Amino acid sequence: MGSQIWVVGMCFWMCVFSYSFVSVSSWIVEDGAVEGIVFIDGEAAIGKIDDDFVCATIDWWPPQKCDYGTCSWGHSSLLNLDLSNKILLNAIKAFSPLKIRLGGSLQDKVIYDTEENQQSCIPFANNTSAMFGFTQGCLPMHRWDELNNFFKKSGAMIIFGLNALHGRSILSNGSSIGAWDYTNAESLINYTVRKNYTIHGWELGNELCGDGVGTKVAADQYALDTISLRRIVQNIYKGIEPKPLIISPGGFFFADWFKEFLDKATTSVDVVSHHIYNLGAGVDKSLVEKILDPSYLDGEADTFRKLQNILRTSPTPASAWVGEAGGAYNSGHNLVTNSFLFSFWYLDQLGMASAFDTKTYCRQSFIGGNYGLLNTTTFEPNPDYYSALLWHRLMGRKVLSTSFSGTKKIRAYTHCAKHSKGITILLINLDNSTTIQAEVGFNGSRSWGHKHRIHKRGGYKHRHWGYPHKHRPHKIRRVQRKFVSAREEYHLTAKDGNLHSQSMLLNGNILAVNSSGGIPPLKPLYAKPFSPIKVAPYSIVFAHIPNLVLPACM
Repeated sequence: MGSQIWVVGMCFWMCVFSYSFVSVSSWIVEDGAVEGIVFIDGEAAIGKIDDDFVCATIDWWPPQKCDYGTCSWGHSSLLNLDLSNKILLNAIKAFSPLKIRLGGSLQDKVIYDTEENQQSCIPFANNTSAMFGFTQGCLPMHRWDELNNFFKKSGAMIIFGLNALHGRSILSNGSSIGAWDYTNAESLINYTVRKNYTIHGWELGNELCGDGVGTKVAADQYALDTISLRRIVQNIYKGIEPKPLIISPGGFFFADWFKEFLDKATTSVDVVSHHIYNLGAGVDKSLVEKILDPSYLDGEADTFRKLQNILRTSPTPASAWVGEAGGAYNSGHNLVTNSFLFSFWYLDQLGMASAFDTKTYCRQSFIGGNYGLLNTTTFEPNPDYYSALLWHRLMGRKVLSTSFSGTKKIRAYTHCAKHSKGITILLINLDNSTTIQAEVGFNGSRSWGHKHRIHKRGGYKHRHWGYPHKHRPHKIRRVQRKFVSAREEYHLTAKDGNLHSQSMLLNGNILAVNSSGGIPPLKPLYAKPFSPIKVAPYSIVFAHIPNLVLPACM
């Protein structure tokens, strides 16, 4: 055992290095828990997310939208959502701000009832022979006014999905041909600017790329349409700064399609958005098994990696967003995708997406279906709402390479802390019976002196899907500091240990809105800053270590 003094600026650190490592890097400690090590590379960030990384969607589905005999959307549509509900307002304001994407499957069938519109403004109606089972719908301008007034009051940042099928013809083989007729969208954008409504981004279309959902548009045509959208926005917003983002294509990732699209759209697109429903259909009987399987969760890394590589080699400066992610398509599954269980999948997705430099992640949905952050009927927050809020408040922009050596059931992610010095570690325990005592180890640069390599024999090291950068854990140090602030811990568990519960406990206390519809405070427990982090079975822990300033976070 040895020690040395490390000076960073005006901060004096006492560093204690562990000089010996066993070949199997997890072991049983006295209380029966299994110990492992969270390895953090603090030299350089591997990604940088938006400050408002967390995003959620509000969809167009009417109450008649049903899946597998269940109608789960109620009055959660852009057209009928109760904007006077206090919980709804408070739930958005708690993020300060929350990005909200307005869109979904029916957005390409919406007509905007501006002064220039010559068609009748008729609401969606059931039609089994129509795409997605509904006729064309309409957005009245008085409702657009109401929505914008509400979003201004809530402080939300709005992304609006435009009707990219307008003017096209759909062939019998499912392909759409012809250029986008942008006149109706242009009139909505003009109206929006005249009314001084703030839009963070205009997104073209929903799930029309690659093989498409319902229909598809060729990559070269989609690029031309995106170029048209950018020209329209530049003209209408002339003299207005900042201008809204141009976002496209808003669909499932197909490598060849995305590459051709980006090569031809070049600088006309600011954000490349893709959708994720990697768990399959909401009716899938193996949803729970997939969510709790580390190997299955790892599979989505391939999508993030391939898209990142395409962006690096394309002529576009665009960044990547997940524009919609509900995990299980066709509205999710009640008591799975709206329960505590789903926070395992959701937070793991946020961590993984961040590690591949994804800037924003939009959850389907904020309200509606069986995967809403809020309950469709009562507006009460579901567990994932609190998971999202904690992420938003604790996880800063810079992403640090993190791995866990020990059980494969631990998922580990680290960011520089948000709005404070230090780091925040996220640990997810997918094991149903094993408590983990997680030590924290830090990589050092050559200037930090001693080099110690991790033994590669035995144990398990999450991330086997790999980070897209050159840094690898090559030496470990356990850092201690005199007079350092206490570590702040947020332990999330299911009510009564029931993973299917729609109630979440924070540090043993149930989370619920108050009688005025206010979001409860999220208060931490305090622990010694460098003692092991205890992660109970089937639980999630955010651990904020303040004042620990790693080079990547300076």
